[in-house]
Amino acid sequence: MNNMNYEITNLTDEQVDKKLIEKVIKETSEYLKVKDKLVEIILVDNKKIHEINKTYRGVDRPTDVISFAFYDEKTSNFEGNLGEIYISLEKAHSQSIEYCHSFERELSFLTVHGLLHLLGYDHMKKEDEKEMFELQDIILNKLGVER
Repeated sequence: MNNMNYEITNLTDEQVDKKLIEKVIKETSEYLKVKDKLVEIILVDNKKIHEINKTYRGVDRPTDVISFAFYDEKTSNFEGNLGEIYISLEKAHSQSIEYCHSFERELSFLTVHGLLHLLGYDHMKKEDEKEMFELQDIILNKLGVER
C-alpha cells in the first residue's frame, strides 16, 4: 500500500522542519487508509494567505489554513492530486501563543485540519464538526502531539 504522496513548498524565509509535516501526512494517510493520492502543502506568510482568502473566499483578513480540494467526496477510488493546502506560518506562531501550546503542535493541527478538508470532511454542521475534530484529536494523539 502506498501512502499519500506530497509536495511541500515553503514560500517564506522561515526554516521549518518538513519532517514534522511529513509525519502528519503519513499518520493521517495510514489512519484513514488513504493511498495513491497527492497533496500539495504550501507554507506562506499572512500577506499571501490574506490575498488568497480575499480572492477566493471574499474574506478580507488573513487566516491560518485554506484547502483547495480538486475532488470533493469522502471515499472514492480517485487517484491523483487531492488538492492544495496553504498554511500561514505567521498565524501558526500567533495561534500557538494564543492557545498556549508549541508551534509544532499548531503546525501539526493545521496540517491535519487541511488534509481532512481535502478528504471531504468539514465542520459546517455540528455532527460533521464533531466527526472532524474527533479525527483530528485521534491523529494528533497518535503522533504524540499534545496541547
